[in-house]
Amino acid sequence: MQVEKMEKTVIEAVQKLEKLKLGDSLAAELSWCWFSYKNDQNPEGLVEKSEKALALFKEVREKNSRAVSKKLVDDLEKVLVLN
Repeated sequence: MQVEKMEKTVIEAVQKLEKLKLGDSLAAELSWCWFSYKNDQNPEGLVEKSEKALALFKEVREKNSRAVSKKLVDDLEKVLVLN
């Protein structure tokens, strides 16, 4: 169940990064880390890249609160707390 929530959140984060055109390499790295996590269950890279995405989303929200949903930020924070 938790992996499903994490997958949904990470995929949404990757899509948002690509849409904002702010972190194309971060989006690719986060996506790669997700698939790596699914294979080896080692969350280290996934957590690191998710934290970077979260920081970027918070920065964007400060400038334009409608650019990134509060729900995405909250969900990403919850995923990070669980790891």
